[in-house]
Amino acid sequence: MADGEQVRLGAVQETLFIPLAGRARETRKKWPILRDPKAAQIVDSVPFDTSKFGKGAGGLVGVIRTAVFDVWVRDFLAEHPAGTVIELGTGLNTRFERVDNGTVHWIDLDLPDTIELRRRYFADTDRRQMVARSVLDEGWLRTVQELPEPYLFVTEGVLVYLPEDDVRQMLARLAARFPGALIALDTYSQRMFDRQQKMAAQRDIARWQWPCDDPRSLARLGLNVIQSDTITRPPKALKAQLPPWYRYLLPLADPILGQFVTITLFRADPAGWADQTS
Repeated sequence: MADGEQVRLGAVQETLFIPLAGRARETRKKWPILRDPKAAQIVDSVPFDTSKFGKGAGGLVGVIRTAVFDVWVRDFLAEHPAGTVIELGTGLNTRFERVDNGTVHWIDLDLPDTIELRRRYFADTDRRQMVARSVLDEGWLRTVQELPEPYLFVTEGVLVYLPEDDVRQMLARLAARFPGALIALDTYSQRMFDRQQKMAAQRDIARWQWPCDDPRSLARLGLNVIQSDTITRPPKALKAQLPPWYRYLLPLADPILGQFVTITLFRADPAGWADQTS
C-alpha cells in the first residue's frame, strides 16, 4: 500500500476500523484491559477516515466485548489445545496473536476486499488460513470440516449488520452441520439498535439490521446457551484482571450499558431444535 493511499472497503467492512482503533488505544494505556501491539502497528500504517466513527470509536464497550471473547477462546483451547477456531467476519482482528497456544488450528474468514487488506499484515501458516468468503456462503463450511474437531465459531460485531432472516439461516446451518460445536456471538437490544440507527444516519456509516433483546430466542435454531455475559457483568476470569477503577465503574454503568449488548456462548444442538419443532 502506497503511503497515504486511502483504504477502500464496503460500508459494512470499513466498520472493522472501530474495534481496531479501540484495541490500539487501549494498548497505549498504562493499565490496559488487553494488550494488542499488532493493532497499534496497523492503525499507525493504514490511512482511513476516522471522522466517520468519532473519537470514541471502539471505546470501553468494544474493548471489554473483545476481552470477553478472548476469555472464551482461551477456555476452549485450555480444554481442546489442537481444536479449530473459526473467526467469522474477522476484519483486522488479532485474536490469534493474543491467544495462540502453538497447536490451535485457525480460520480467519471475511469478504474478499477485507481479506485483501488483511493479507498486507498477516500470512497463512500451516495452522492458520484466511478465507475470502461471506459468512452466508456455504462453500467455506467444507474448509472447516477438513480441520480437526472440536470447533469454536466466533463472530464479533458482525451479525448485527445482517438481515435477521440471513442470520437465523446461517446459525441454523452451523448447528446442523457441526453438532456439539461452540458458537460465540454478540447481540444488541432494540434500544441500542435504535440509537445506532440515528448515529449511523448522522455519520453516513453502515446501519445495523438485526436487533435481539434475548439471545435465548435462538434456541429454536438449535443453539443452547452455555454462558451469557454483558459489558458490565463480564466473566469472573476477566473481571479479576480488570484495573481497579474499571471494576468500580462497571456496576455503576450497569443500569445503562448492561442493557445494550449481550455476549453469549452457545452449543450447537440440532436435536434440541427438533424437539422444539416436533
